[in-house]
Amino acid sequence: MANQKRFIAGAICPRCAEMDRIRSWEQNGMRYRDCVSCDFFEQLPIEEETPPELETRISHSHEEQASQPDDLQTVRILDPGQQRH
Repeated sequence: MANQKRFIAGAICPRCAEMDRIRSWEQNGMRYRDCVSCDFFEQLPIEEETPPELETRISHSHEEQASQPDDLQTVRILDPGQQRH
């Protein structure tokens, strides 16, 4: 069974700078990309590991959040209709 080559929407070729000319496919544990407008060709190993999750305030565990001090500050909302003198 032949591998299906797919165009990458919006991709710009690093060699000829043409848009929507890059194809991508996978074969034998490798990922390939090429350009149909020039002789650009690239092969990359397929990484099985998922990249680590970016650290956000939501990705912290509940215990980690509880151990961190609360840096709460009071915010005073001013009415733009009132002028202070």
